[in-house]
Amino acid sequence: MTMATVDNLKRLCIDHYFEEEIESAMSSTCMDLLHSDDLLDATLSFRLMRETGHHVSADDVLRRFTNGAGKFSLALSKDTMGLLSLHDMSHLDIGEEQTLHEAKEFSRKHLASAISNMEPGLARYVRQSLDHPYHLSLMQYKARHHLSYLQNLPSRSTAAMEELAVAEFQLNKMLHQMEMKEIKRWWMNLGLAQEIPVARDQVLKWYTWSMTILQGSSFSKYRVEITKIISIAYVVDDIFDLVGTLEELSLFTEAIKMWDVAAADSLPCYMRSCYKALYTVTNEMADMAENEHGLNPIDHLRKAWAMLFDAFMVEAKWLATDQVPSADEYLRNGVITSVVPLAFVHILFLLGHHHAASGNAAELSDSIPPAITSLSKILRLWDDMGSAKDEAQEGLDGSYRELYLREHPAAAGDVEEHMRRLIAKEWQELNRECFSRRTFSSCLAQACLNAARMVSVMYMYDKEHRLPVLEDYMRLLLL
Repeated sequence: MTMATVDNLKRLCIDHYFEEEIESAMSSTCMDLLHSDDLLDATLSFRLMRETGHHVSADDVLRRFTNGAGKFSLALSKDTMGLLSLHDMSHLDIGEEQTLHEAKEFSRKHLASAISNMEPGLARYVRQSLDHPYHLSLMQYKARHHLSYLQNLPSRSTAAMEELAVAEFQLNKMLHQMEMKEIKRWWMNLGLAQEIPVARDQVLKWYTWSMTILQGSSFSKYRVEITKIISIAYVVDDIFDLVGTLEELSLFTEAIKMWDVAAADSLPCYMRSCYKALYTVTNEMADMAENEHGLNPIDHLRKAWAMLFDAFMVEAKWLATDQVPSADEYLRNGVITSVVPLAFVHILFLLGHHHAASGNAAELSDSIPPAITSLSKILRLWDDMGSAKDEAQEGLDGSYRELYLREHPAAAGDVEEHMRRLIAKEWQELNRECFSRRTFSSCLAQACLNAARMVSVMYMYDKEHRLPVLEDYMRLLLL
């Protein structure tokens, strides 16, 4: 099996059928090609090896393509496939890799200027790759575009692979539709949207988070369960932002810490319904984890909910007392209010990773690992940059952008650039955790990366305040 075949299988999201063959091809071929003089071979080998957690140095691999000053040879600007691969590789930066920064600038510049002279199919593919870099984009979404590109190539060497990819897409779509029906039924029966009219009612959008984070048919029931957690967390967020008084919110938080249905009796009616839903869903999930993995994680799940409520409470107090936190203070608290730590505690226990070497899940309900912190910051910063234009909310919960401008009034024109730099830095940290430090199992690392890839899709508004990539993605995978 060649490296190009391995790459195609991964890009079409059907590599899980060929794990042994890929493993064998990687160990026999990849290392040799890493130091090839061919740009495509060397960069593709580097990317495949780093993705699977091997320690490879970007500087070592790219040295033969640069001069003494670290600049890339202009002769490479004509190698379209090599440049595309160099551009893909450049996004796997784990920090302190200046050559990868140069690689990104060089490949982007030369690919963009060559697009007008390419044949239409290749030009479309290159434009897609520049707008949606492979490592930063949703795999299933990219897979559709990669399939179209392969289907339009004159050579039909990938026909069997394409057939399998089409069958896989159709299978996944049917599965997603079944899951969505089940979630809609649960949501309607729950009745929270009717009881709290100001709360968001976007169950389809919430499901796309689970659909993206946990991929594959074996995770079907977990996707359904995680969507329930995300849905209730959004309702709680809206109760804090739009409905509850400070006193009611304080009672709500105390009741969550008591973890007893009777504790909800003193709450207003709408909070009582939300409390009961939260309590029931979380206990059901703890029972499911115990049945499958032999350990009941309810204490950890309770703790994760309490941590979220405390963080929402901090924001509510800031607002009620006209306190203005520093941008950094807001972002630290925003890591928790992003709901990412809560969702990942549940994911870890559902997947049975509570006994992993680092005690992942138990640790996560006490302190938040760097990978989850980075993912949470990526979400919080994108959300605040895109602002809540889409969500038509009246709530005022501040934003990083607003607070940063208050501290740096002269930076009005640069605030978005500053936030994008912070996001890029958190991506480096996330890459380092997933590829270099290997904090989590590959399955969990993939879930973290998938979640980070989903973030820009959820918050990248166009001029009409719409989310074109999200709409396209949902149409392809779900509708």
